[in-house]
Amino acid sequence: MSAELSMTPRDGKKHIARAAGIMSIATFISRVLGYVKDMILAIFFGASGLSDTFFVAFRIPNLLRELFAEGSMSSAFIPVLTEHQTRQGAEESKRLVRITFTFIIIFVGLICLAGIIFAPAIVAAIAPGFLKMSEQFSLTVLLTRVMFPFLLFISLAALVMGALNTRRVFFIPALAPAMLNIAIIASVLLLAPKMEQPIIAVAIGVALGGFVQFAFQLPSFFKNGYSLKPEYGFRHPGLKKMSMLVLPATLGLAVAQINIFIGTILASYLQEGSITYLYYSMRLIQFPIGIFGVAMGMAVLPALSEHAVKGEFDKLRDDFSFALRLLFFITIPAMAGLIALREPIVNLLFQRGRFDYAATTGTAEALLFYSFGIWAIVGVRVVTASFYSMQDTKTPVKVAVVAMVTNIILSLILMRPLKHSGLAFATALASSVNFFLLFYFLRKRLERIGARRIIRSFAKISISSVIMGSAGWFLLHGELWRQGGRSMEKAGYLSGVIIMCTALYFFMSYLLKSEEMEYLMNIVKKKIRGGK
Repeated sequence: MSAELSMTPRDGKKHIARAAGIMSIATFISRVLGYVKDMILAIFFGASGLSDTFFVAFRIPNLLRELFAEGSMSSAFIPVLTEHQTRQGAEESKRLVRITFTFIIIFVGLICLAGIIFAPAIVAAIAPGFLKMSEQFSLTVLLTRVMFPFLLFISLAALVMGALNTRRVFFIPALAPAMLNIAIIASVLLLAPKMEQPIIAVAIGVALGGFVQFAFQLPSFFKNGYSLKPEYGFRHPGLKKMSMLVLPATLGLAVAQINIFIGTILASYLQEGSITYLYYSMRLIQFPIGIFGVAMGMAVLPALSEHAVKGEFDKLRDDFSFALRLLFFITIPAMAGLIALREPIVNLLFQRGRFDYAATTGTAEALLFYSFGIWAIVGVRVVTASFYSMQDTKTPVKVAVVAMVTNIILSLILMRPLKHSGLAFATALASSVNFFLLFYFLRKRLERIGARRIIRSFAKISISSVIMGSAGWFLLHGELWRQGGRSMEKAGYLSGVIIMCTALYFFMSYLLKSEEMEYLMNIVKKKIRGGK
């Protein structure tokens, strides 16, 4: 499969769909490895106070990654680099990459150093409930210090990814996160049995994985004419523009992560295992979010940025509407599937070793409430990409503030009656608020974005998904999913039901005359005719 894509005015939709497909395949591989990693962690550490320490410590560099690396930096870097490449040529864009690389080394390097030094204060802020448990607190601080260099490596990886995406290279950057999972798996299997405190091996794997994720992309990066030779032109107008965009984008794009972060703080006051339940359930909803939402957001951003630079706003509106509708068509049935099959999925993936049925139930409950927000989280990816393509990061940050306040209020209200599930539900509701407000302001800015067409498509998709999910729940619930073991039998049942439900969804979409279904069918027909 070619990783290089070119775009012409007539094949804009094809380009977006193909780029998203390429990134989805690569992301799927990474996510599968991620679940292998999670299963190994569940076997070794279960849902315990020990696993809570790691997940709290990992939240800190992971949040910063979303804030400074794969989130805001990519969103600010790609539109600015696209603008320089379009207006000033390839050589000037390469120079901007070198300057940005040098700046990241210095700036993010200092952040990592500060994080290592002030790790006790950071842990106290993110998990104040741990202060009462000195041993757990000290271990969390140690894990945080070991993992902080991850932020520098992942920031460099994000820079390389952004540079490759502007050249329409998507597969290698999307596959790179798989290296992180491979490094963690290898560290746990090889180092954990030999260490007095096995959980430290996971932290070492995170730091190592960040470096490997960066290095994995370098051959393709160099092949496309880029270099990492230090250049100190920090007054470059492109870097200045990126700096102006990064600060508001930091909060605007990462609102979902910040909401999770708030949930972690509050969950530290709940019963032991609550943080772990939230972590594993969030990992499961990240599967459709990562494969489809993140992939579509990254795939559509270069195309939208190019339209914005050229002043082609009709094409920008059209590509936005298409990307959002196609994303909903794929993601909403996945959301319905997670809701209907939550307990069987958690049982099959995690219920073994120290991860018992009580942990399965706790994780499945959180998964139910998190899943209600999947459609909004993925939708935000495309809507924010539209704002970033126009180099507008102020609107998303204003909306993010409202969403965060909403999340805090709802979390405090819902955590008492619903415990950890209330925190998950608050995140879902806040994500929905985030989407609706962003959608409203984008429509106001562009005057028209095909809202009726999007709503009509959303309604058809929802009807098909509800019917599909109901069938899945009816076919797959019972005593079998309360027990551990019998993994092959369970995997067979679950796979069979998923296939049947997928077929039912496509059939219902066909009956309801879904535009997205017709688009995909036309692609298949063209492939078949081309094959002949």
